[in-house]
Amino acid sequence: MTEFRDAMPHGTIEEVFPDVFFVTGTMENEFFGSMWQFSRNMTVVREGNRLTIVNSLRLDDQGLAALDALGKVVNIVRIGDMHGVDDPFYIDRYQATFWALPGMTIQNGLRVDKELTADGEMPVRESSLFEFRTTKRPEGILRLDREGGIMIACDSLQNWVAPDEYFSDETIATMRDMGFFTRANLGLAWLHASEPQAADFVRLKEVRFRHALCGHGSPLRDTAQENYHATFARMFEV
Repeated sequence: MTEFRDAMPHGTIEEVFPDVFFVTGTMENEFFGSMWQFSRNMTVVREGNRLTIVNSLRLDDQGLAALDALGKVVNIVRIGDMHGVDDPFYIDRYQATFWALPGMTIQNGLRVDKELTADGEMPVRESSLFEFRTTKRPEGILRLDREGGIMIACDSLQNWVAPDEYFSDETIATMRDMGFFTRANLGLAWLHASEPQAADFVRLKEVRFRHALCGHGSPLRDTAQENYHATFARMFEV
């Protein structure tokens, strides 16, 4: 029997836009030689009775019951190479189609059912993919063509304004000192691991959007495009 990572503390599933759901929970991982405990997010997109999970986060039994009440999970979508630890659980539980960008590190020997590319098939209707082209590790952003444009990001775009209940005290101090808690930020660990270049952000500025749901931090509504454009200018002078 395959061993899956246990569910860790998390919040409730919230409908942040019509048929777009968001839940925050706990992650532990090693960075820069020490263990960190911080929050991460999962986004669920509903089309009729079909659910697509982006940035999977294992839920406990109560959370899974709430998820099942929304519809049937049919797609698991991997847009960030530094995430994915809970993909095997959901794929096994729901026999869902697994989507991932080419070249990603895949956990537990999973087989990618459909490669996610900017010019290929999308897991949800009326959506598109932005692919980073200069990064050392694959990363993408799924854009939903609704509500003026909703960007579902993983580690590239983040919006940690302040620590929440899923952080350890030690990690709060470390991340505060390093500048993680910044509105409409780029993922600092992602920048270190993937080394994106300015050309990607020149291209990203051509994508129109209004909101952002990131793998880390709270939803950024209404002003996401202008906020992130200011960040691109500050960090990459574009």
